[in-house]
Amino acid sequence: MKIQDIEVKSVMTKSNLPVSDFSVNPYVGCAHACKYCYASFMKRFTNHPEPWGDFIDVKHWPDIKNPKKYAGKEAFFGSVTDCYQPCEAKYKRTRALLEQLAGSGIKVSIATKSDLVLRDLDLIKTFPDARVSWSINTLDEEFRKAMDRGVSIERRLEAMRQFYEAGVQTTCFISPIFPGITDVEAIIQRAKGFCNLVWLENLNLRGDYRGRILDWIDENHPELNSLYRDIYAKKNRTYWSELDADLRIFCAKENLPYLRNDDSRRAKHCEPPVVVNYFYHEEITASALRASRRC
Repeated sequence: MKIQDIEVKSVMTKSNLPVSDFSVNPYVGCAHACKYCYASFMKRFTNHPEPWGDFIDVKHWPDIKNPKKYAGKEAFFGSVTDCYQPCEAKYKRTRALLEQLAGSGIKVSIATKSDLVLRDLDLIKTFPDARVSWSINTLDEEFRKAMDRGVSIERRLEAMRQFYEAGVQTTCFISPIFPGITDVEAIIQRAKGFCNLVWLENLNLRGDYRGRILDWIDENHPELNSLYRDIYAKKNRTYWSELDADLRIFCAKENLPYLRNDDSRRAKHCEPPVVVNYFYHEEITASALRASRRC
């Protein structure tokens, strides 16, 4: 792992994401090295010859002189890195920023695969409407190990439980859903007692990781080759439509509100846990995302 320090003018980047005003990434690169990571495109903007997952740039920025200017805004931590990847234990750049923003009135939303975030529970719970989400797309540790270098699923779930019990909003982000592999219902059953929101996101294959994932499927699950060819070569949505229908029935039986991205804005009450389906990225609307964020 190559780690180096870099100076940046600011770590607060204006965001074009409908869920936040600012994107926060205290590091460039991510040691979790997820095989399906959409953020691997960031490598094009670095001078690193190392593969994605084998380098980290540690950002250093000037102290924020007037943090209250962010009052009422929202910052999303971890749009193209994991703010709580292992190097955070040493460099503490995420905690440094939280300390600088404490008391400013900004809302924070954090996405991670780590339980290191527990170290900062004391700080995070002081922010208004704070939310922490954990990416969990399997309960099978062998599959998890094949896909990422993050902590175990049990450690993620335990961290989620502790945040939930501390009164912080929590999200179980079931992403990406691997067709024929990810057991969505089992994950919801496991997490529903200590999360406010469940987000569902389908596996999208693009960029340099498309071939990597398809090769892995061919080697490890050849029986799924025709299914993946149907979804990702022929663009057939039948699998996702059927899964959507099955999950709607499942959630009704479990008394869990089930919303699609195009009807979430109709919800009058958001009683945890709310399950929101974001299968079709190109159909996600800003209003739907804002509606789900209020849950």
